[in-house]
Amino acid sequence: MGTPPENDPAGEPDSSTARRGRSASTPPMGWNSWDCYGGSVREAEVLANARYLRDHLLPHGWDHVVVDIQWYEPTADTAGYHEGAVLDLDANGRPMPSVNRFPSAADGAGFAPLAARIHEMGLRFGLHILRGIPRQAVAQRLPILGTDWTAADVADHDHVCPWNPDNLGLDHEHPGAQAYYDSLLARFAEWGVDYVKADDMLAPYHAAEIAAFSRAIEASGRPMVLSLSPGTDLGLEHLDHLVQHSDVWRISDDLWDRWPLVYDQFERMARWAPHAGQGRWPDADMLPLGRIGIRAHGGDDRRSRLTRDEQRSLMALWAMARSPLMFGGDLPSNDDWTLGLLTNDALLAITKDSVDNRQHRREGELVVWTASSGDGRIRYVAQFNLGDVPADSTVQAAELGTDADDLVVDILGSGTPVRLGVSRRTPLPPHGCVLWAISSS
Repeated sequence: MGTPPENDPAGEPDSSTARRGRSASTPPMGWNSWDCYGGSVREAEVLANARYLRDHLLPHGWDHVVVDIQWYEPTADTAGYHEGAVLDLDANGRPMPSVNRFPSAADGAGFAPLAARIHEMGLRFGLHILRGIPRQAVAQRLPILGTDWTAADVADHDHVCPWNPDNLGLDHEHPGAQAYYDSLLARFAEWGVDYVKADDMLAPYHAAEIAAFSRAIEASGRPMVLSLSPGTDLGLEHLDHLVQHSDVWRISDDLWDRWPLVYDQFERMARWAPHAGQGRWPDADMLPLGRIGIRAHGGDDRRSRLTRDEQRSLMALWAMARSPLMFGGDLPSNDDWTLGLLTNDALLAITKDSVDNRQHRREGELVVWTASSGDGRIRYVAQFNLGDVPADSTVQAAELGTDADDLVVDILGSGTPVRLGVSRRTPLPPHGCVLWAISSS
């Protein structure tokens, strides 16, 4: 596998060893099926969300449509994962979309027809895949494409996913393990996949697996964003390797619509955000907003339980940290308020083009983040109250490197410009925030 490159003082990897074909020059933005449909999403639902994305969000930069886990299981439902379920595989042990859920996949077409329809809308197509090789392929000793080996020759029975029974691990001491991943990613390239969410990669950290997956993407000849999950207790000691082999990596477990989970992301993103940049995006996970839980595993059909103040704070942190933005709700069920939050171009500009993003200071439950626009003309300041009672947050013009006469606009508020002043004191509700754009007068 080789030794990961040493970082220079700015944290950039040696370009001679960085993964080629990166297509995530900015944080990916789009829709993912997990929060509302769990493992049971159907083709018609994917297309309905894609059409909404095209019609309402594409003009604002949202362009990914990602089918999450279990697309190869015909019996997938809300009950979680089914041990021993018969999966749809091709003759070489590679997952195929279940035709009863994805009718266009009939006759071996796989996801190619659905990806083509997504592309015709001007969108990008993504899918989820689990680390390893299907147990079913191992039991049937299915051949690995282009080799004399079978799935049984490369299976690792000791390093398996602890929460999903579909796969065994891969023995990366055996060359057939790389051959299997090469065949899998070649199939994804044939289908026209643009984004791969590879799961069970980071907890524990599977370095050989990540490198093999990255090599397979390169060998496929098609640029694909590689997003790694789930990120439990992910540490900065893996930064060099992550930058070398992936584009996006999760920094937490799944995020759901509860304030304590959002609260915990502030500390994590304070560690990771300074290391974000082109093709290297720490991911605070999907946005559990709008209507979620429709057929989620163990969930219920509901509107997000986060208050509007909490949703504003979530969006402000994700933007200031330049996390990918993957909406988890059912887009056709959106209300106007949620749509307004997702189409706030001043907010989205921070995600797309900002620098020096970092936590400026934290005093108890009062947190201040700062960043600048890519051209240096705008200074962004986010003030958060993470506490359960109202509180006032104060920033000084001098500490922000700005002048008292500069104009400030609350991106999440009225949008009316006012003078910054020498000191600005802002009352904040519980779990609330204010996000300023500061420009010279």
